[in-house]
Amino acid sequence: MRYVLSIFLAFSISISINAQFLEKKEGLKSYDGFFDFHYNENEDEIYLEVDRLNTAFLYTQFLTTGVGSNDIGLDRGQLGNTKILEFRKAGNKLLLVEPNQNYRAITSNQAEKNSVKEAFAESVIFGFEIKETKESTYIIDLTPFLMQDAHGVSEKLKKGKFGSYSLDKSKSALSLDRTKAFPENVEFEALLTFSGKPTGRTVNSVVPDARNLTVKQHHSFVKLPDDNYKKRVFDPRSGTIFISYQDYASLVYEPITKRYAIRHRLEKKNPDSLVSEAVEPIVYYLDPGTPEPVRSALLEGAAWWNEAYEAIGYKDAFQVRMLPEYADPLDVRYNVIQWVHRSTRGWSYGASVVDPRTGEIIKGHVSLGSLRIRQDFMIAQALLSKPFAKSDENIEPMMKLALARIRQLSAHEVGHTIGFAHNFAASTNDRASVMDYPHPQFSLENGEISAEDAYVTGIGEWDKVTVQYSYGDIPKGKKDVEYLNETLEDAQKKGLIFISDADARAAGGANAFAHLWDNGNNAVDELRDVLDIRKQAIQNFSADNIRNGEPFSVLEDVFVPLYFFHRYQTEAAVKLVGGLEYEYAVKGADNLNVKILDGNIQKKATKEILKTLKAEEIAIPKEKLELFPPRAFGYSRDRESFKSNTDVAFDIFGAPATAAGMTMQFLFHPARAERLIQQKAVDNSNPGLEFLLQETVRNTIKSDYNDEYLNKVQQTINFVVFKHLLNLAAGDNSTSMVKLIVNAEIDELQQWLRKNNSAVNREMLRNIKEFREHPEQFQLKLNIPKIPDGSPIGN
Repeated sequence: MRYVLSIFLAFSISISINAQFLEKKEGLKSYDGFFDFHYNENEDEIYLEVDRLNTAFLYTQFLTTGVGSNDIGLDRGQLGNTKILEFRKAGNKLLLVEPNQNYRAITSNQAEKNSVKEAFAESVIFGFEIKETKESTYIIDLTPFLMQDAHGVSEKLKKGKFGSYSLDKSKSALSLDRTKAFPENVEFEALLTFSGKPTGRTVNSVVPDARNLTVKQHHSFVKLPDDNYKKRVFDPRSGTIFISYQDYASLVYEPITKRYAIRHRLEKKNPDSLVSEAVEPIVYYLDPGTPEPVRSALLEGAAWWNEAYEAIGYKDAFQVRMLPEYADPLDVRYNVIQWVHRSTRGWSYGASVVDPRTGEIIKGHVSLGSLRIRQDFMIAQALLSKPFAKSDENIEPMMKLALARIRQLSAHEVGHTIGFAHNFAASTNDRASVMDYPHPQFSLENGEISAEDAYVTGIGEWDKVTVQYSYGDIPKGKKDVEYLNETLEDAQKKGLIFISDADARAAGGANAFAHLWDNGNNAVDELRDVLDIRKQAIQNFSADNIRNGEPFSVLEDVFVPLYFFHRYQTEAAVKLVGGLEYEYAVKGADNLNVKILDGNIQKKATKEILKTLKAEEIAIPKEKLELFPPRAFGYSRDRESFKSNTDVAFDIFGAPATAAGMTMQFLFHPARAERLIQQKAVDNSNPGLEFLLQETVRNTIKSDYNDEYLNKVQQTINFVVFKHLLNLAAGDNSTSMVKLIVNAEIDELQQWLRKNNSAVNREMLRNIKEFREHPEQFQLKLNIPKIPDGSPIGN
């Protein structure tokens, strides 16, 4: 009896102490919402009331305040990971558990569900001591969870080699400005200081004290949406972003991997009406910190998407408004377009909070780099003839182009957040999508450069296809797959196709008709036009491309996007060499599986590309060199300036060397070289790698000029070509067949150099000798200035 009484008394004391936890805390500020919680200012702690165990909710986190460096990549409003979490009780703890969403069993058989759940690990991401129990509600101290580096700031700094930092809790605290509670979500925020030692100058350039880097991180606990959302199957032809998981309840003859398009929930108020308003329209809100005239341009561009929704029978289903003063841009209830500042120009991007169970988009969040518009202004300033000849106030032509680009950029990034991937094949079909990367389209008229058609206005025909695929209502009596297939097949008949990132990029991409930052349906013809426009614009270029009172160092920087104006169209044309024609084909559809690009087109492309390695094309005209004196005091070079081997002076050979390196890094890419070999093996009429090597060497190393200036520029280019030739032979990524053919070309070149004795040729022979003796250690000692970040977006 005494033993039982002792246990009872001990239990009673425990309950009494446990029940007094909140009562002992003075001056608590209480919040009622999806989770009720209390803030204790005296101890800077937040106590969460957990009244639902084993109940899933959505968790996401943001970086409220950024570091301000594009290189570091920690931006204001940056979205972090989205997870499904749930609280589970274990003894005197509550565990915050992340169930495994990658492996599931979509079935009513609970035992089958459990078998999958038990086969794959889940993650306990945090453990909390239960501070108080009130019937079925548990009180925990949430503070340690909020005070951790959830966004991975220290890891990102370390990975980018910007320094070694760790969270300093003595310099960190909870932040109440954006700590709020609502019926279906609660929001928390913490100010975190990372102390450490920076590496290099990057952190120093954006932080007052680089030993202490302070940012705010935001956490959201969100009620999961109801089960009425209907998933939409993903098709590789559709251009949609998708989620995927393994469903082990799939029948043996069905794919185990399930893929579903991500999209906002959209339903008609009147499902039987041809045109109807939405039950809940998709509304995007613009950051009120955006200045005019950018503000109006962003509102207009984002609103273009409504045209696509109207085309599928929705009235005013997509809306764009200014964010109300009371609203928090990080609140998951608001889709937001945020205006983000950095110390240097960089990417804009669109991200979404997505329910990982279904693919339903909960929140779209766009981050637009504020310096982007200045680069477009500078492109127009460089290309247009003497814009400031008559007045320093003549900004309208440049602003017109810059704002046109900002409208398109707004539509593009919003497009990502409503579920759409890049479509880099759109430019070959009359600029059919805002999801392409558009290069400004200039034209040449009677010796004058026109920017009237620089960027398209409005949504493209492909964009209407993706909206129809993702958001169109399935007609009654028609199966989902049937409707979706018809949508894509109709688009294909109109010549509208979708090709995305990996296939379009110049380094390893192989698709001959999908490119970044290009124009026109023929990359070779467009390169010829771009070179003609570039030549005319350089001829027109003068001191009147800057305002009175500005140093000529500014003129030099304005010249950068003009000089490298051909860079992206060159990349597009290069992809035709060893290129393939293909779509994301599926069986039963009238798709193009794959075929080798016509050999004559490849040869034509090679001929046009090699112009970018000719001195007469890329040498800066001698009469223009006087425009570029040594840099003025206070106007030192930066990442968007020409690099120089001549210290303070302008490097007249460095610019052509940089341009040549730009072409050669893509033209002599190991994957391209291997494709050329394979294509010739399949059909001997294809040009092959030998043709590319021989034509490149013949048009560069084996050519010269009577003009001394052009000859020196060409020799500079030739050394760049020579370096890339040897590096292709020595590179770890080059196959044995590539090395065999390149080495044979080097042997032939060596013989030619011996027969054609000159100082330049003797230097190349010395390098070949060094290469033959130590190919595994080969590194040609040639300083090629790095290409500046430039038109239209940078590296």
